[in-house]
Amino acid sequence: MRRLLLALVSTAAGLAAVLSFKTHSSADTSNVAAPATGAQSSTSGTPAATGSATAAPKGGTDATGGTTLTGKVDNTPYGPMQVEVILQGHKITDVKVLQQTNTGVESQQIDANSIPQLTRETLTAQSARIDSVSGATSTSAGYIGSLQSALDKA
Repeated sequence: MRRLLLALVSTAAGLAAVLSFKTHSSADTSNVAAPATGAQSSTSGTPAATGSATAAPKGGTDATGGTTLTGKVDNTPYGPMQVEVILQGHKITDVKVLQQTNTGVESQQIDANSIPQLTRETLTAQSARIDSVSGATSTSAGYIGSLQSALDKA
């Protein structure tokens, strides 16, 4: 009986460890417009942030003196996604979602869980080289696409 209990607990712990494992891409975080190549992130399959670190950002200015860059509307199967990025120098300080998918309650629940995670990853990576959120592939693709187009303006 003890062996059975030990086997069940070990299996559950191993399964929990496997399910909680998440790989991170090795994005260059030293600069928002980091690699000027069209390289792809190995984990999300999205284009890397491109641009020149010396180019002046093209966009408006927010109340804190940061540069506001609006990404293109990226149409997904569940509706449009559009983000706005706020930069202080070459650092991403905030990402605001201007339009999000909205095809019902399920879309709202997915967005409510995935958009904050995508925003956190963007602020950590300081680029569009972020992982898609599991279960929110279309939302992630639209967010990353719009984010990349905003960063391309920098």
